[in-house]
Amino acid sequence: MNQKIDVLLADDHAVVRAGYRLLLAQSAEIGEIREACSGESACQYYVDHKPDIVIMDISMPGIGGFTAIRRICLRDPTARILVFSIYEEAVYVKKAIESGAKGYITKRSAPDIMITAAVKIAQGETYIETGLIPTDPTRSLSGQSQLDQIESLSTREFDVFLRMARGLTTREIADQLCLGYKTVANYGTSIRAKLGVHTGAEIAGIAFKLGLLEQK
Repeated sequence: MNQKIDVLLADDHAVVRAGYRLLLAQSAEIGEIREACSGESACQYYVDHKPDIVIMDISMPGIGGFTAIRRICLRDPTARILVFSIYEEAVYVKKAIESGAKGYITKRSAPDIMITAAVKIAQGETYIETGLIPTDPTRSLSGQSQLDQIESLSTREFDVFLRMARGLTTREIADQLCLGYKTVANYGTSIRAKLGVHTGAEIAGIAFKLGLLEQK
């Protein structure tokens, strides 16, 4: 690739952005690097600057990464987005790809992995860090396990599920995701039905058991 790759780096921690910006800037293949501190600002920066690739954390305040990915891809179906996250669970990878991301790496990966992934995705390929989607032949395909149930949630339901698991109220979730109160309430009803639970404590318990509540 002769032309350098312009990057939008989206993460809510300035120190993290600074570290990854320095890493990216050391590559001869990377051009201009812009930064966003939230999903909302990432969407706006994408519209304003149309970078070649977006490198985005999914755990950000406000609408978060999943919703930001969907909004960017709705505006531009050709958008190339690489998720970089602390989360290593396959369900996160699956939901990110369903949202429109072209790749997924973790923040524990070797530094050069981000550059490799960014270049491949900018060239139209996909890149998922090795080992993030293990093949388990013993896993039930009947949809009865809790992980299967979580994977049955739509990407929007997964957004709501994570916030319910963290104890947010319906109103708080609606405000964060810019949705109507009734819409979120309906998502909550659907989520509880799919998971076979009735309370927020049960939802939090499932998320904790599956390792989906890890914080930065």
